[in-house]
Amino acid sequence: MANISDVAKRAGLSVSTVSRVINNHPYVAEEKRDAVLQAMRELNYQPSAAARQMRGQSSKIVGVIVPRITNPFFSYLVDEIQQIASQNDFQIMIFQSNENKNKETSFLELLAKKQIDGVIMCAMEQSEEFIHSFTKFGPIVLCNESFDGGLLPTVNLDQVQGAYMGVKYLLEKGYSKIAYCTGGLFDGNGKDRDRNKGFNKAISEHGIKVNTEWLFVDQHTIDDGKNIARKIVSMEYRPDAIFTGSDEVAAGLIVEAQKLGLKIPQDLAVIGFDDQPLAALTAPTITTIKQPIQELGRETFKLILSILQKEKYTVDVSKLEMELMIRESA
Repeated sequence: MANISDVAKRAGLSVSTVSRVINNHPYVAEEKRDAVLQAMRELNYQPSAAARQMRGQSSKIVGVIVPRITNPFFSYLVDEIQQIASQNDFQIMIFQSNENKNKETSFLELLAKKQIDGVIMCAMEQSEEFIHSFTKFGPIVLCNESFDGGLLPTVNLDQVQGAYMGVKYLLEKGYSKIAYCTGGLFDGNGKDRDRNKGFNKAISEHGIKVNTEWLFVDQHTIDDGKNIARKIVSMEYRPDAIFTGSDEVAAGLIVEAQKLGLKIPQDLAVIGFDDQPLAALTAPTITTIKQPIQELGRETFKLILSILQKEKYTVDVSKLEMELMIRESA
């Protein structure tokens, strides 16, 4: 069994440096920290505290990785996870990845060092195989995210159906020039690929082709929505509706569009996504796709808890259905 000296030798560093990395000392160069963590992985080395935990002393902590806690969707989701965790005598540790691979890896390393018992990933930047390699240290559950390989347990909302529902509603209302906004990229394999599929399915059923000038990618915030409104107003050939994929984006777009003289929904219909409280406060109020956030958080923690306790749990998918909330913006 490897010891701390073996790790130091493999990393080409001193034992004291390895010790500082293990204890999360702040003053360690990033390249040295990476070398130590890599050596620990290669040697399957567990610090002594982890060894005690492996003899039955759980940390009773589950890490939750989100891209941005300032996004209300993740705030409400984490709040629900925390509540159900507390009811089961667990704590959660929140990690913001900011869509950064290195940050994500450093959070997963805490699982390898047994500082946390498991990880709930509400966002992921690394490959499925890379993330799966950490499951030898503890369970990892994907929440509202998925990989095609199916290597990791997943609790997912039907994003294809959600986007399809929203765009189909616009089409049935008579709108035909539909813009599309995504928090990811508009391709078949990247982020938001499932929503992209739903959008494409709806418009293809009506024989409509995608207008690339009306595609807005990597959009997340109220300010992003305002920028989209300015772009649309400047267009010679404008869309008559937009599926924004976010209540925040929809709110910013509505506010700015009206400042620039557009009437909502007469000149531009707008659909959001999530059904955040914000959606009922704008003028006009936002037609949106309601995601069952509380149920999503509850089912996700129940699943990872069952894995930790080596019990079987079947996710109740009937609680995870989306709903179209019809208000005034479309």
